[in-house]
Parts: sequence; structure tokens; C-alpha cells
Amino acid sequence: LYNDGINIKAAEGAGVKSSEDGVVAYVGNELKGYGNLVIVKHSGGWITAYAHLQNAAVKRGQSVIKGEKIGTVGATGNVSSPQLYFGLRKGRDAVNPENYLKS
Repeated sequence: LYNDGINIKAAEGAGVKSSEDGVVAYVGNELKGYGNLVIVKHSGGWITAYAHLQNAAVKRGQSVIKGEKIGTVGATGNVSSPQLYFGLRKGRDAVNPENYLKS
């Protein structure tokens, strides 16, 4: 399996928030290795993915605003400790999320 995002160590059960306004495009666990996954589509062709969630707090088709809780950190999929996988795409191309994160 190829990881084109980043894995962020976090406490199990910690809230995961949407990085920007958007619409939830996917909620489920059918993508191998990612466990419970939420994908959000944003304006301008941007897409964010949040994986290894303990649970999701949103449903497909739901609009979300920046900072809205979309799930909680877990250890689902191919990980053995609580963490959040965060992936970022512009259209079909993977983008390094670290270039866009604010401290």
C-alpha cells in the first residue's frame, strides 16, 4: 500500500475537524488499509481524506464547514496505534499536506 499523505499521532477519541468548507463525498471502510475513512470535496478541485478514524460524525452528501467535527481518531485499518492519516489532492494529483498546514 502506498501512503501519499501524512500520518499524525494523536490520542484515541480526539476530535478530527474538516480543514475547509466542503461536501462529504465518502464515508466508509471499503478502501483497503485506511480503516474508517471520510473524504471531503472542497471548492477549486481540492479533496481531503481522513483515515484510521474510530468513527465518523458525518454522512455522505453532508455539507461541512471549516473546523466542524467529522470524526474521532482511531486505530482502524493497517495501523496498530491511534493516528490520523491526512491526505490532500488537487484534482487527481496527490499534494504534500505539509506544504499547506499552519502551525
